[in-house]
Amino acid sequence: METNRDIARELARKYSTMTHEELDIMEELIVPMRFRRGEQILKEGDVCRNIYYIHQGLIRQYYYKATKKKKEVTEHIGVERTIFMCIESLFKEEPTRVLVEALEPSIIFALPKHKLEMVALHNVNIQILYRKILEESLILSQVHADLLRFETADERYRKLCKMEPEVVKRTPLIHVASFLQMSPETLSRVRTSTLYEK
Repeated sequence: METNRDIARELARKYSTMTHEELDIMEELIVPMRFRRGEQILKEGDVCRNIYYIHQGLIRQYYYKATKKKKEVTEHIGVERTIFMCIESLFKEEPTRVLVEALEPSIIFALPKHKLEMVALHNVNIQILYRKILEESLILSQVHADLLRFETADERYRKLCKMEPEVVKRTPLIHVASFLQMSPETLSRVRTSTLYEK
């Protein structure tokens, strides 16, 4: 099991260089969490108070579409070495409409937002890390929105395979289809045509 120090170093390598003192601060800040497969990380009505870093496992963020059957729509799928958060709930400090579940047994490290903001006021590198995490999250949201807006079903699937091969490999197809905003039948057809091309 990785220690808080290991995760602090990992985050520093990915987002911002840090002094020993800043690594000490991050080590104190980080909260390790474990989730079983199928366990809810954030339930409807919870307030998201953390930025989460996936060390091991697979997570899905989703919401319910207002239909008679309360259809689930997958908004994000996260794998190792990536960040997730329910951004609206995090910044408005209001109950989330986006739920989060572990699709595999997962080890996740939480960075409490309020503590992170407090230490960022006095530590430039932690401030840079915080900003880069938020930038990355916004860019990923834009990439996903553009994928749905401008690409055909075939192109959406191919791009996801290229950008996130682990997501495609490990996520149940029903969630991949929902993430790409297509029916499971369409995804099955697209996957079959892609396989025949190979």
